[in-house]
Amino acid sequence: MPQTIDTFIAENQDRFLDELREFLRIPSISTLAEHRPDVERAARFVAGSLERAGLESVEVIPTGGHPLVYADWLHAPGRPTVLCYGHYDVQPPDPLEEWQTPPFEPSLRDGNLYARGSSDDKGQMYMHIKAVEALRAVNGGGLPLNLKFLIEGEEEVGGASISRYVAENPDKLRADVALVSDTGMYAEGLPTLCVGLRGLVYAEIEASGPARDLHSGLYGGVAPNAVYGLVQLLAKAKNSQGVIQIPGIYDDVEPPAPAEKESWERLPFSEKEFLRKEVGSTRLVGEPGRSVLERVWARPTFEVHGIAGGFTGAGAKTVIPAKATAKVSIRLVPRQNPGKVVEGLRDFVRTKGARGVQYEVRILSASPGILVDPEHKAIQTAARVFSEVFGRPTVFIRSGGSIPIVGEFAGRLGIPTVLMGFGLPDDGLHSPNEKFRVENFYKGIRTVGRFFEQYGQA
Repeated sequence: MPQTIDTFIAENQDRFLDELREFLRIPSISTLAEHRPDVERAARFVAGSLERAGLESVEVIPTGGHPLVYADWLHAPGRPTVLCYGHYDVQPPDPLEEWQTPPFEPSLRDGNLYARGSSDDKGQMYMHIKAVEALRAVNGGGLPLNLKFLIEGEEEVGGASISRYVAENPDKLRADVALVSDTGMYAEGLPTLCVGLRGLVYAEIEASGPARDLHSGLYGGVAPNAVYGLVQLLAKAKNSQGVIQIPGIYDDVEPPAPAEKESWERLPFSEKEFLRKEVGSTRLVGEPGRSVLERVWARPTFEVHGIAGGFTGAGAKTVIPAKATAKVSIRLVPRQNPGKVVEGLRDFVRTKGARGVQYEVRILSASPGILVDPEHKAIQTAARVFSEVFGRPTVFIRSGGSIPIVGEFAGRLGIPTVLMGFGLPDDGLHSPNEKFRVENFYKGIRTVGRFFEQYGQA
């Protein structure tokens, strides 16, 4: 009886899991300079894995930041080409005291693999590589379609290097469709394809008051306070109902189509459970008259991520701070123009600031939101194989998050992206005790392998 993808995976699942654990032990934290050698080690691990899976033209590509890894297999003339994307960098694990087991020593508990990067995105990206290995093993070393891989190490810090690389190498990266597994399933056991992502504008706003920190007794009441001036500005960004006050922010926002909203209403969503299990607060906030799913999938947001300035140490120090900085973001929905939104933010800061305080806006990244046609052949193939493996109809959702490279693939390469994720809502991305369901790791390899097989024959 000929070997199938499923039997090959079953026979090799222990090895696959051991390899993933080895990968997860590398603390490839892209935002911390002291981990640069670890990031480079992770890039070499990915390159070695691609070579062992039978990919060709494997390169570790230096950049101004962290390396990219490229590979391809292009021996299926007349068949489509899929560009596989993922990232090997991870978020810092802090706070360490909240981890039940060390973040870079993978631990298996209750069918889950706990480690930083297990779901975002090492575990999911590694499924693509193992799917290639499985397909070649059961097809005499060949593949039913052409493949290109582009894996980055800066996704968690903005992805500037891959953005430049895609812009400069459209011919090398030409493909029919991209495949990304960096999203999640709507619920456990429910196959899910994401067809919409929000974009992101990330910025720093710096406020400057007096020329230096001043004594609050001698100058209090007359000297402008940079921290207070920054807080005053930020407080004006949304009104009491949660409606954003930045000029033009809603100009290009289109509501979801009625059919799409109706499909969301059929999802197994409970606002009460969402509040209790995922948000963990006393109530939800946001624009009135909008459903929770509409607010997180189809509306722009303004959020403050941190404020630094003044004295925050133990004890007392009565100063009027000279400088303060806030990190903020605006999530964009499809058809909003990032450049227009940035200009609106600058206009807001210019006109709404406190008296005596000067402000500077520094844009760290800007990317558009994306919608993918669910009727595209690749999306329909992905939906079919997802259903075959999980035994339930595939649902289509949007995500409130951002994957900037999807916009780059659409804008620079002119190709849609299949967002086929296998994470779960409680995987704890960017949080302590991040995990990935081991069953989903294996099923993900099967699903991706079948997608390659069936899309190549479509």
